[in-house]
Amino acid sequence: MRITYRDNGVKDYWISRWSSISVDQPMENTQVYPLKYAEQIVKDWNGKILEAGCGAGRILRYYHNKGMDIVGIDFIEVVVEKLKQVDSTLKVEVGDITNLHFDNESFKYIFSFGLYHNLEYKLDKAIKETYRVLESGGYICASFRADNIHTRLTDWIFEHSARGVKRRSKSYSFHKMNLTRSEFKLAFEKAGFNVDSIIPVENMPILYKFSLFRASSHKRFDENVARVEGYKLSFIGEFLHSILMYFAPNQFCSIYLLIANKK
Repeated sequence: MRITYRDNGVKDYWISRWSSISVDQPMENTQVYPLKYAEQIVKDWNGKILEAGCGAGRILRYYHNKGMDIVGIDFIEVVVEKLKQVDSTLKVEVGDITNLHFDNESFKYIFSFGLYHNLEYKLDKAIKETYRVLESGGYICASFRADNIHTRLTDWIFEHSARGVKRRSKSYSFHKMNLTRSEFKLAFEKAGFNVDSIIPVENMPILYKFSLFRASSHKRFDENVARVEGYKLSFIGEFLHSILMYFAPNQFCSIYLLIANKK
């Protein structure tokens, strides 16, 4: 496990991020992360869903608009209130994945995209609590920051950017965990999950960080657009990215995507 440190704590980071952007539109592109993988586990449209760490609501709103019974939780109050203002019919609340108020086996499906790596010292507790509220035979689809070349380059770019150089004099706080594929798998198996697959996935390609390689409609970065449409690359960007992911997917993915079931 490798820890990334930044100048502000996890909660302050997410408060700032969710305060600075508007609520997501429901996702439409079923061929990109995370909707592509959520769709792989949802087979029973009557099954109740929990999205832990729903953020700005792109997945929550997608399934809600499809008429499914989905509950979203997030530990940042500002984004929960924004979602309620946009759609008062959403089931969304402030919640803590390490201490859920739901009864045992309350949900058939659980989504957790980009949540667990924020939990310093609480990963095992969070996964055990996830296991508790999932039905027997139910499925979880979760992602976690990888410990590989991609995330190390991302951290290096941040550290050597103008912002990073300016902030080096400040004390750093925990920002996220980065796990290897085997560490991620073991964490869920210890809690009792049966891991079906762990897939190297590129959420934001490393090349997307450079406008030269972005699709023409993404040259001017808009986080809401990128989150809903996926982080689109130009033809050249896609070609280079496909080579990286073909020859070294475990080194150039940004996350590992886990699908597991409760025995």
